[in-house]
Amino acid sequence: MKILGVETSCDDTAIAVLEGRDRILANVVSSQTALHRAYGGIVPELASRHHLENIQPILDEALGMAGARLTDIDGVAVTAGPGLIGSLLVGVSFAKALAWAMGRPLVGVNHLEGHVRAAYIEAPDLPYPALALVVSGGHTSIYLSPEEGVYKLVARTRDDAAGEAFDKAARLLGLGYPGGPIIDRLAKDGDPASVPFPRARMSDGSLDFSFSGLKTAVLRQARAAGLAIERSAPSPAYDPHGPERGPQEDAPAEPSQAVRDFAASFQTAVVDVLVERTMSAAQEQGARAVVVSGGVACNSLLRTAMRAACDARGLALAIPAPKYCTDNAAMIAAAGRLHLERGERATLDLSAQPGWKLGGPEAARTTLRHK
Repeated sequence: MKILGVETSCDDTAIAVLEGRDRILANVVSSQTALHRAYGGIVPELASRHHLENIQPILDEALGMAGARLTDIDGVAVTAGPGLIGSLLVGVSFAKALAWAMGRPLVGVNHLEGHVRAAYIEAPDLPYPALALVVSGGHTSIYLSPEEGVYKLVARTRDDAAGEAFDKAARLLGLGYPGGPIIDRLAKDGDPASVPFPRARMSDGSLDFSFSGLKTAVLRQARAAGLAIERSAPSPAYDPHGPERGPQEDAPAEPSQAVRDFAASFQTAVVDVLVERTMSAAQEQGARAVVVSGGVACNSLLRTAMRAACDARGLALAIPAPKYCTDNAAMIAAAGRLHLERGERATLDLSAQPGWKLGGPEAARTTLRHK
């Protein structure tokens, strides 16, 4: 079975071809990071416009890479939510048109389930029950998966997500966007004990996350240390991936040691909370394995700290390769394959659902079922 995966939930246009359970024939991603960097964050209208421009060329590239034709495709899986409504509509409309034209089955996939299933591309034999920490974009949640394709929400963020906290900290320090990779790079040369950032705990004893207090502490500490760069409009001051800048930008100054120490302390505070909550949840839920996925799962300290914590407790751990952590269509195809094999189908009234929850009390299985 060859599954075509389509992902346009936010600012990356992605199409993949999956054969069988875990053989990725193609996984093509067109990133819009350079486009949105000048704004310090994603501009939804620009994102949807660029999806419209890019999606057909990306399909052509993916099919060419896979050595396949559309007639070779056995099913289409598309992200139906959550995400930006305009971006989702581009992918859903495109996938429905392809499925209709080819006469192939279509299934809508929850983007967060895609992140969970990304881990199984490289670790298909991970034992159950498994606990999944999903740290992606505006999401920081922990899910229990007692069996394949079943998800129960265990904990969530009550305010900012971890990725948002990284972006806001980087913006305050004048480091640019996206904040996660920049802070990760700078933190390698910093002192993680230099700034005493808080680790929030819920007063009701829940395992939920909260990063609003940390965000306030970052602002206060940065101002006190004279590191805060407060401007009316963000600008891309520092890019760890190269010299890509706007035509009128000056070359960025290399961050000081004080900024590196600040970044290391902030990153450690975030990672400490993520690891501590995940280990507590794993113990409470009797998990045998842990999955960490989403864009923040690319963070080097998180990967190292989670590995050490799982090894100490005898837990299996799966963290996807970075190319499967950030938004991609291989994970959507992987999730879609599972549902298509179960006979689940979406009809052509499939719609984008920007607020689609995963693992809520309303349903154990969360694939859309359209009558």
